Amino acid sequence: MVGMKKALIIVDVQKAFENQKWGERNNLNAEENISRILKLWRKKGWLVIHIKHTSDNPSSVFYPKNEGFAIKEIVEPIGEEVVIEKKVNSSFIGTNLEDFLRVNEISQVVITGLTTPHCVSTTTRMSGNLGFETYLISDATAAFGLNDQNNIYYDAETIHNVSLATLNDEFATVLTTDQLINDFLV
Repeated sequence: MVGMKKALIIVDVQKAFENQKWGERNNLNAEENISRILKLWRKKGWLVIHIKHTSDNPSSVFYPKNEGFAIKEIVEPIGEEVVIEKKVNSSFIGTNLEDFLRVNEISQVVITGLTTPHCVSTTTRMSGNLGFETYLISDATAAFGLNDQNNIYYDAETIHNVSLATLNDEFATVLTTDQLINDFLV
């Protein structure tokens, strides 16, 4: 990653995911790990992009007038950091993210955020498909338990790990926070 222009993309780290409706979550340290990466990114003066999910439905936890719409304080944007709002799982659909990355000659992206099987996965897949050298940070994202179409429950850790497995070496290089900081950013 040395020498290439890079961006940190923080997907949907919003208060909406503190709502009990989501159920069991894995990796309760995800936001702390994102914060560690963010501090280093800011120190280096690299590009930071915050993605916020928004909904037009007033009863949604992601509705702009509801408390859940806010980005969690631990990774709150500062200064000139870019904030892009999206209405679907992909941070690239219906936004200017791809154009913004290309105009700024970004070739590498590091993706963190919530949740692993949904917006993080979809954004990672598209990033890889669009030709960006993509890194997904496994312990800087998290998942919730889910039921499948047969109402079989899969715990959050299983959902998280299977989601990462479907992305690794196909759409992105999956790393831990420590691997990113100690091995790839030196």
